Amino acid sequence: MNILENKKFLAAGAAVVALTAGVLYFGGIYPPSGDQAAGTIVPAERYQAPQVDSADVQLGDQGVAQLMQTDAFELMAKDASFRALVSDPGFAVLAAHPKALEAMAQNASAFEALARHPGALKAISANADAFAQLFDANARVKGIDAAASDANARQKAFDANGADAAARQKAFDANSADANARVKAFDANGADAAARQRAFDANSADANARIKAFDASAVAAMGRNASAFEALGRHPAALAAFASHAQAFEALSRNHKAFEAMAANASAFAVYAKNLNAFEAAAKKGVDAMAADAAAFKKLAEDANAMAALRADAQAFDALASNAEAFKRLAADANAFAALSNVQAFEAMAKHKGFEALGRNANALAAMASNAQAFDALAADANAMAAFAANGRALNAIASNADAFANFAANQSALDAMAKHSANFQALSNQAAFSALVSDASFAAALRDQSFQKAFAQ
Repeated sequence: MNILENKKFLAAGAAVVALTAGVLYFGGIYPPSGDQAAGTIVPAERYQAPQVDSADVQLGDQGVAQLMQTDAFELMAKDASFRALVSDPGFAVLAAHPKALEAMAQNASAFEALARHPGALKAISANADAFAQLFDANARVKGIDAAASDANARQKAFDANGADAAARQKAFDANSADANARVKAFDANGADAAARQRAFDANSADANARIKAFDASAVAAMGRNASAFEALGRHPAALAAFASHAQAFEALSRNHKAFEAMAANASAFAVYAKNLNAFEAAAKKGVDAMAADAAAFKKLAEDANAMAALRADAQAFDALASNAEAFKRLAADANAFAALSNVQAFEAMAKHKGFEALGRNANALAAMASNAQAFDALAADANAMAAFAANGRALNAIASNADAFANFAANQSALDAMAKHSANFQALSNQAAFSALVSDASFAAALRDQSFQKAFAQ
């Protein structure tokens, strides 16, 4: 083959190669794309935990998309405690009431306890203001030792420098001759008795009564006589009168025929509040309002113990008269009227001093009496009772969000979430990001979206 022929052959080959290269280049076959470049060296990638991103959630609500761009969301999306809450359906029920949710998180242990006793939580929610006053949450937060049952011990704890005013004054006199200076200096530390009492008793004049307001033994006594207390609980004013004058009404309950007659015609007995001798004389004769049940009243007048109890608390007659309408309604209620002959119920009120404090708040007492078994269960749960009684702010929270907590009490998934996630709520309670997120109007809507839940489940 000559040189000319060789040149023609080489030229033809080059043309074929060029044509092939053009086809490959413009056809996108060469050079290879990134995912086809076998053997290409790229930087090593570290493992990263799945991150929640707004692209993960397909929602029409622009508020949710905006929420997910906030710093608060960014922080909470990476928080293990928050992620645990989001995965629980009960949390969505709680989140529908953001103020109640925040309050619950701030008092997680108390609400964990109440979640185990929904009947009690429901009753408290339905009478939130009454229970807040009864337990005097504000005063307890300001310094009352809820665990101390002995009034003297509490006073000593409160008055670290001595409970006896005279002793304090003498000790102070040793270092000061000027009375005015003494008062000013002592007042600086809260020595003024009236001021100290006002601070100690924020909403009540009797600290001892307030502390004993939820006397577990009194509540247990209600539970043992549940049917009687539940019947009497339908008549709050009458029940409060019984509790406030327990010894006198216990004596009357042992003479139930006379007691029933007095309840049915309460106003007629007011006249005897200041003259028990006149009552005793009239009872022996069976006159006036006692004529229809003369034998029963004669028996009562001959009962020395009963008359002694009435003399010791003649104001029981005033209580009858001042609540005449309430007693009239009670007398018309067959079950409640029958409960007047339940000596054990009245014995319980006389024996347990907690009833005296309860008697000062008719609505709270009636709520407890009407749910005696539920409160008995709460009182019997030592851990729950301790957590609840030690946290007065929980009652304030319920009082401020009564409807929300009533909804929680009626929703088992909400109760389960409250009980299960106490530690998570406690961990989040002081985080500003949590507060900002749950208070956002779009947060509850996001929790109800399945895509949002899936994103957090990654």
